[in-house]
Amino acid sequence: MSLDALIGALVPGSRDNRRLRDDLAAHAADILASHIGHAYDTDTVHLASLIKRLLLHHPSPSTASLRFTNLLARLLDQPVLSRKHEALFFLYTLASAPALPTPAPPFLATLHPPPTTPPSAVPSPPEPRTPKQKSKADILRDYRARSARLPEHLLLRDTLYLLQGISGKHVQLAFSDQDDINKLVFLDDTRYMIPSSVRSLIHRLAEVGHLYSRVDAFVKDSQRRAAVGMIEQSLCHHLQAQLTEYYRLVAILESQMSIPNTDTDPDSFDRASALTLKRLDVWINDWRLRMRMMSVCVEGARDAQGGALVNLIHSYTDNGDPFVRKFTDQLLEEVSKPFFSTLHKWLFSGELYDPCNEFFVSVDPDLAHVQYLLHPSLLTGGGDGMFGALAGDAEDMSTERESGLRLWETKYCFRKDMLPMFVGEAFGKKIFSTGKSLNFIRYSCHDSDWVATREKMSNTGGILKYSDIAGLERSIDSAYSTASQRLFEVFIEKFKLMDHLHALKHYMLLGYGDFAEQLMEALGPSLARPANTLYRHNLTATLETAVRTSNAQNDSPDVLRRLDARMLEYSHGEIGWDVFTLEYKVDAPIDTILDPDSMVKYLKLFNHLWKLKRMESTLSQGWMKIAGASRTFLRLPDLEYDWHQIRVVMAEMIHFVRQMQAYCQLEVIACSWKILTEFFQKREGDLDAMIEAHRSYLDRMVKKVFLLFPKAGKEENLLTQVRDVFQTILQFREATESFYHYCLSESARLDQAKDVDRGIYTAPVPDRMGTQSLSKIRALLKEYSTSFGDSAQSIVHALQSHPDLDCRFLGIRLSFSDFYRTKKEHQLLQQQKAS
Repeated sequence: MSLDALIGALVPGSRDNRRLRDDLAAHAADILASHIGHAYDTDTVHLASLIKRLLLHHPSPSTASLRFTNLLARLLDQPVLSRKHEALFFLYTLASAPALPTPAPPFLATLHPPPTTPPSAVPSPPEPRTPKQKSKADILRDYRARSARLPEHLLLRDTLYLLQGISGKHVQLAFSDQDDINKLVFLDDTRYMIPSSVRSLIHRLAEVGHLYSRVDAFVKDSQRRAAVGMIEQSLCHHLQAQLTEYYRLVAILESQMSIPNTDTDPDSFDRASALTLKRLDVWINDWRLRMRMMSVCVEGARDAQGGALVNLIHSYTDNGDPFVRKFTDQLLEEVSKPFFSTLHKWLFSGELYDPCNEFFVSVDPDLAHVQYLLHPSLLTGGGDGMFGALAGDAEDMSTERESGLRLWETKYCFRKDMLPMFVGEAFGKKIFSTGKSLNFIRYSCHDSDWVATREKMSNTGGILKYSDIAGLERSIDSAYSTASQRLFEVFIEKFKLMDHLHALKHYMLLGYGDFAEQLMEALGPSLARPANTLYRHNLTATLETAVRTSNAQNDSPDVLRRLDARMLEYSHGEIGWDVFTLEYKVDAPIDTILDPDSMVKYLKLFNHLWKLKRMESTLSQGWMKIAGASRTFLRLPDLEYDWHQIRVVMAEMIHFVRQMQAYCQLEVIACSWKILTEFFQKREGDLDAMIEAHRSYLDRMVKKVFLLFPKAGKEENLLTQVRDVFQTILQFREATESFYHYCLSESARLDQAKDVDRGIYTAPVPDRMGTQSLSKIRALLKEYSTSFGDSAQSIVHALQSHPDLDCRFLGIRLSFSDFYRTKKEHQLLQQQKAS
């Protein structure tokens, strides 16, 4: 009944004509029973999104979208309605139908009744139509026939093939060997033509297919290759996931493509809901940007790996386009997972797991399995207190020291080119140092508490990932601080690093004054002999005696057993003073800080300070001898002036030597030691910082004690002059001894002459030195005193222009009253008078 009423309302002429009404009812029933209009997706959510997109053209889109959402929720909550999707689709079709410029016809074209002939009337022949009687549909059909365009559904099918990198029937891909790219070829057809605007749109859509082919080829090529890095594998995994989503989109688009019935009218399908090229371009627009980004990453990944590949992807995050930035962040989140996995093991365990050599820390394959060999006494804590207890292993330990230093400095290498930019070089250095320190604590120091250290670091670390860069920085700082503190504790508390540094300062730098005096007093007679007459066991016994008779006996046995006396390589004619030296032996892992180069510098400093101590002892003995025999020489008034000159020159030499000693011990060694101890008290930094602090401490002492110049080729000019002064002092001391013996002989001769006058017989005194000998001695004394004065004056003059401030102050202390300048002016004045 409702269908008859609808027909009566739409076609008023059927109200009186029952036959016409029955025919229209049968025709409408056929239409309702057919599948016309059923080629749509039954996804209500998708249909709702289409309606919301259509509401964007509303004057107030936000209000309309909110109202539609509320109405849709109320509709879906109605249990009575069973065809909710069909109702929505009907409303969407009505809303998206184009508005007709002309008023609607009195009845639907699809429901136009068939021509009827009254039963009593005789059929008459149809009257021919004139051109003016053609309908608009006929005119449109004639225009389309004259245009002869290729149906859009055929182009749409080929375009979907192109999106998958496959050639279609009317549009194909042609590969060119010259420029190595794909080109689109539109096949010519005499029946149809493709407008230029459509060709341009297909070209635009085919770009996505071309980019897809490049990405897909890269993923398949990576799967075929055997040696593929973990980061590249992660990249391929993420690209494959993106391609899977792309396949799903293409499949959905294919399901929405409506194919018209070509038997009746190729344009009769529903354009309002069907897929078209323009709608396909809208759907594929987001994927065009994605494919471009993936294609760029693929091209860069061919020449980069590991951290360099992460850097390449990270460089695209600095982009103003929110879509590009978001896509790159998501890509980095997935690609950087292998990097953060390796970083976690290195940062919190000190273990490097990098089978594909992609991390910014690399290991030397020759040293990958080399470990430190600790001395057994360090593991047991024992020591017999014997001097030179490590001497038997000297050669073996020297080899271990070299391998130990090499193990720390070259086993792991920092590769800046593999460092991701979002980490930064400063944090990269901290990461490198933290893992290196943990590895050193675990395998080199054999620290049994390293597990607790690792547990403490892991608890504060958390999960490392790209999306939490701030958390990554906090984890790096926390791990670096924990590892550094534990490293300081191991070196200072377990291996007694400060005790070794104190021992080097006390013995090698002659910090124990009483020990140095006892050693020099005991070794003096022996060292005056030729070097080839000295034996090491005698030197070691003398060293032990000096230790036991000084405050050095209070040092720990572990320190004393490392102290040894030996001779350097000597040549013909050298004496014991030239080849004697002390030696302090260290082993792993202390030799990482007190490396062989540092021990050589300590040896050089000891030799220089030992010579300076010898000068002081020699001058002190000479001065005591002269002062003790002064009453004896009162009976020789002819030689009183000579003794006065000797005392003046010797006092000048004593002042020079003592100022040099005070400068070395107070201004250089004490100040440098203060800086070093302050560093260890702060406990800031890692093992590299400790090594650098100790090297700076040594370099400062070497530079200042040896009075080195920064100019190339003139570094040791002042040091050479100082050593010449030492040699002059020894020569002057020998000449003074000769003059002393001459005075003794002359005094004895005068006593014998007086005894003869008194009639007392005494043994004759042999006349060893005549008048010629006295003049020769006086000439030597004058020569050596003049040479010393000139050398000292030259040293003072050079120190005044020295770039180091402490060295300039030394020049002031050596000539605090302008003594040498006044002396030089006096000599020039005398020369002018003589001329």
